[in-house]
Amino acid sequence: MPASQDLALFTRQVLIVLALLAVLVLCWALTPVFMLVFGAIVVAALLLSLASLLRRFVPMPHGLALAIVLVVLIGGLGLLLWMFGAQATRELATLTDTLPSAYAQFQQWLGETSVGSLVQEQLDRVRDNMGRIATGAGAIAMTVSSGTIDMFLVLVGAIYIAAQPEMYRNGLLHLVPPSAKTAAADALDASGRALRLWLGGQLVAMLVVGIMTGIGLWLLGVPAAFALALIAFLLDFVPIIGPIVAAIPGILLAFTVSPQVGFATIALYVVVQQLESNLLQPLIQQRAVELPPAVLLFSLVIFGSLQGVTGLLLAAPLTVVVYVLVKRLYVREVLGGDTAVPGERE
Repeated sequence: MPASQDLALFTRQVLIVLALLAVLVLCWALTPVFMLVFGAIVVAALLLSLASLLRRFVPMPHGLALAIVLVVLIGGLGLLLWMFGAQATRELATLTDTLPSAYAQFQQWLGETSVGSLVQEQLDRVRDNMGRIATGAGAIAMTVSSGTIDMFLVLVGAIYIAAQPEMYRNGLLHLVPPSAKTAAADALDASGRALRLWLGGQLVAMLVVGIMTGIGLWLLGVPAAFALALIAFLLDFVPIIGPIVAAIPGILLAFTVSPQVGFATIALYVVVQQLESNLLQPLIQQRAVELPPAVLLFSLVIFGSLQGVTGLLLAAPLTVVVYVLVKRLYVREVLGGDTAVPGERE
């Protein structure tokens, strides 16, 4: 082969490698945008599930069902804000003002007990890291306050996707080679159904956890029970980590009442989470997708580390989708394995 042809081949290979690297760098830089797109897909999946449920009872066009769902959701949210918005605001303000003194009181009480010396070293480490925790909380608050535009984009994108889901599905399939189009279509449909089932089950679990937590804290006489129940409801969307974080302010406030109420509150959170883990989640997983706990835990750590609060919120639904796609496209298509695919029609 002439030297000029060798040089041309080498140059072509170098350009291909550089182009691939450029694409990878661009994809990495656009990761926050991809997370917003996936957030819109998650919300769209919820809207589609509600619209499909409505159409089961009352036959109607998809657009009309989606419009009714949006009106009901917006109206219901407005009604909840009108009925409980003032109470939630007051209790959240009380919670914010009381937590620092509650932690100090809990630490003082623990230092006076026989078990205090056993955990004093751990408490010292916590105290040393309080600045980092406060910084992290401030970062979360800044993320939430500065994410209004992102939230608006997610909601608008979700409505567009939910209005014409087939158009976006077919658009993705146009990017797939014809030989793999059938498998890709099946994988997309299965992942979409699995995501909708997971979201429905998770929302039911969140509602049950919030109600049980609120009633239990109210019966125990813990301050700001409604706000703590709201926190438990919202943070339960993040598996494993969310319930632990939600329990901390409730336990601290309970110890301001008395040690007995504090230990009873610990027992309450443990019982609620055991009921969710051993009763609710198995029932949900029968119809949705059973994720290996280790996979879910490490996905929370990975996506939370890469994308912060957004990654933590979307880690579980993203894991559901990736789990289905891997089982359908890799385990079954590439490896030829006989595996059950969550969300696949029987």
